Amino acid sequence: MDTSEILETRELRYFVAVAEELHFGRAARRLGIAQPPLSRAIQQLERRLGVPLLNRNRRGVSLTGAGEVLLAEGRAALCATTAAARRTRRAGGAGHSGVACERLVLAVKAAASQELLRKLLDAYAAQPEAAEIELLPCGIGEQEIMLRDGRADVALMQTPFDSLAGFDSEELLTEGRIAVLPASHPLATRTTLSLTEVTDLPDLPLARWPRNGTYPPGPGPEIRDQTQLAQLIALGRTAAVCPESSRTWLWAEHAAVALTDAPPVTTHIAWPPHSRSRPLARLIRTAIQL
Repeated sequence: MDTSEILETRELRYFVAVAEELHFGRAARRLGIAQPPLSRAIQQLERRLGVPLLNRNRRGVSLTGAGEVLLAEGRAALCATTAAARRTRRAGGAGHSGVACERLVLAVKAAASQELLRKLLDAYAAQPEAAEIELLPCGIGEQEIMLRDGRADVALMQTPFDSLAGFDSEELLTEGRIAVLPASHPLATRTTLSLTEVTDLPDLPLARWPRNGTYPPGPGPEIRDQTQLAQLIALGRTAAVCPESSRTWLWAEHAAVALTDAPPVTTHIAWPPHSRSRPLARLIRTAIQL
């Protein structure tokens, strides 16, 4: 293999820092090194690859087209390296008894799919070779991030809210949606509602959830977690459209009304496609059998 095609982890870390900061001084401070060796390392990388990665002028630093590609690929490669180290440590770690055993970290959205999760954990724990399962409760959309960077080995994710791109997955449960309203709201006594009736409420704007780190436009409050959502609904400040299983976390101050025309929500079990973990394979088989 041509050695010019081999990138070292150190080179990628250096380049990603410069590409994200767009400033050699800030990147050097972030990396804990002096600026001159950082500049030389980036120049050597450009010579080796045979393409310019950065535009340098009086106005500052910007990425070339090739630099944008390496930034995306470099982030993914560094993330994969970190994930590999984390999962390797867990595979050789010790359980609560002090005996070496493999441990699986399962990322789950807080308060979502609780009944399914309980059945899955009970069924898996009953198996003679079950690994230790550590639950990792997540905020909105965090399962994908934790699965990619190795903090989790497997995750319960819901479409259309979560992206399954780049993962292997199996469908476990499909359910309808409900509108969660303040119990004092006039529509709280209805048995069913249409999605339009909920989204067009002038006095009760829908809560907004982050997508890829940003919030969609709208008048509703920006929600960071399920507890915040529950409190704002109880106070009459917002409403939400949630999966049917969300009834398990509702308060007395909430009302749940079935939606007749909302697209369904599907819960998946997802994992990295390259995984060769036997305990993970057993967990997936258990989930499918449920």
